[in-house]
Amino acid sequence: MPQQAIESSKHMQESNSNIFDLTNKVAVITGGTGVLGFEIARYLLQQKAKVALIARNEAKIQQAIQQLKASPENCIGIQADVTQKAQVTAAATRILERWNKVDILLNAAGGNTPGAVIAPEASLFELSIADFDEVLKLNLQGALIPSLVFAQHMCEQKNGSIINYSSMSVERAITRVAGYSAGKAGLENFTRWLACEIAQRYGEGVRVNAISPGFFLGHQNRSLLLHSDGTPTERGKKILEHTPMGRFGEASELNGAIHFLASKASKFVTGTVIPIDGGFSAFSGV
Repeated sequence: MPQQAIESSKHMQESNSNIFDLTNKVAVITGGTGVLGFEIARYLLQQKAKVALIARNEAKIQQAIQQLKASPENCIGIQADVTQKAQVTAAATRILERWNKVDILLNAAGGNTPGAVIAPEASLFELSIADFDEVLKLNLQGALIPSLVFAQHMCEQKNGSIINYSSMSVERAITRVAGYSAGKAGLENFTRWLACEIAQRYGEGVRVNAISPGFFLGHQNRSLLLHSDGTPTERGKKILEHTPMGRFGEASELNGAIHFLASKASKFVTGTVIPIDGGFSAFSGV
């Protein structure tokens, strides 16, 4: 085999062996104190990445950092409201001053409010518009603003991966859940739009994708899906009946897909939404 071909083959083998490597990558996680945000922070630190947690509650940030048992060189926490551009910009400045780059943005911030959910006994027409707007802002603008702020730096670097957290409430209509569903639907559209705009304007180095978790137990939905004794509520039972795997997801089960999207292994993947749902989105119910 000619020497040039040998060197080329060797280079390809080296490249392929490192496509999942996240060592020293800088990952920013919004909503980093939530169940899903905290779990991916823990996982990325295990992969030798550097992690910046962004959340609104300073006490929860410090608690999360203590639980992660990470050194200040590898993990920091920043208090910021992701719906306020000035605060997100200030957070980005601090992160860049510390590590001089941002490789991964995980938009895990999101949530719901009771007023944006139609209560079982309530009229459909009693939906609180103010609460609807609040949830829409958190779930759509709360990802849009960090994406635009950090994508600007990624485009200058010509490298980066943005990963948004969507929901099964986009794929399938979920009864009573109005504001959250609308916000996540907008987020999926924004994910595809931003992926195309960045690729066409700034090249292939920066990618934008989303994951769409099925039903995972968190702080906000636990009492909705489980009784205090751990048995499923009526709503929980309906979900499990429509999930072929017959159980709720565990936060750690998002790690593999996120790792793929964050690494060079997915360098030709952009504008996608990956369901991680135990088959919920594929099942017709019969």
